[in-house]
Amino acid sequence: MNPTVTQRNKYLGKVYLVGAGPGDPGLITLKAKGLLECADVVIYDALVSPAILAMINPQAEQINAGKRRGKHSLLQDETTQLLIDKAQDYAIVVRLKGGDPFIFGRGGEEMVELVNAGIPVEVVPGITSGIAAAAYAGIPLTHRLYSSSVTFVTGHEAAGKYKPLVNWSAIAHGSETVVIYMGIHNLPYIVEELTKAGLNLETPIALVRWGTRPEQEELIGTLETIVQQVEETGFGAPAIAVIGQVVKMHEILSGCRPV
Repeated sequence: MNPTVTQRNKYLGKVYLVGAGPGDPGLITLKAKGLLECADVVIYDALVSPAILAMINPQAEQINAGKRRGKHSLLQDETTQLLIDKAQDYAIVVRLKGGDPFIFGRGGEEMVELVNAGIPVEVVPGITSGIAAAAYAGIPLTHRLYSSSVTFVTGHEAAGKYKPLVNWSAIAHGSETVVIYMGIHNLPYIVEELTKAGLNLETPIALVRWGTRPEQEELIGTLETIVQQVEETGFGAPAIAVIGQVVKMHEILSGCRPV
């Protein structure tokens, strides 16, 4: 075996793909918190809340790799290569991702590249915003009177993905509750596709912005009204959408938000 390679691999660190949760620092896992407190390097996403970032070891190198619509601090390939490079020199490298790394977070893509590069890697799951933001808005995604099934879907189509479009017709009839991530900018198209597929215009929909954070806000409407409501109020991303009869529970339960 090449001694240079042996010596280099001896000092490889480990990369942890850590879910930061949706924003409320009380929702981060104990394992994630412990890793942030002892990390040597933390490469974090744009939607990680300041309260979570404050948990990072003050001596750690912190790198913003955030991606927001039209604004990328680092390209995806650059982020993955950075993880590989940092693992050559540091023991604990944390890739801190909003929500859960594997739910529309590209964690699976990054993990494959790290494994292929021979880098030790571990995933630390986090609470995804589709569950937490809805809960903080007083919307149970399942309810014996309204819904026994849930679909999670992205509203943002990525270039180069395995197939070109979400099958909104199948989504419309696939479950009683639909949770859409990153769908605000494409909301008119999504609503049109869902209603063309047969969803009633009176179907309730809730948009939840900055879920679980102090600045959380909701916009409640129907498929018939929501696009105009967004235009009139300027309601914008980052937000999830919840579609289905469970949204009716918001009026009853929204006053029970955690503090």
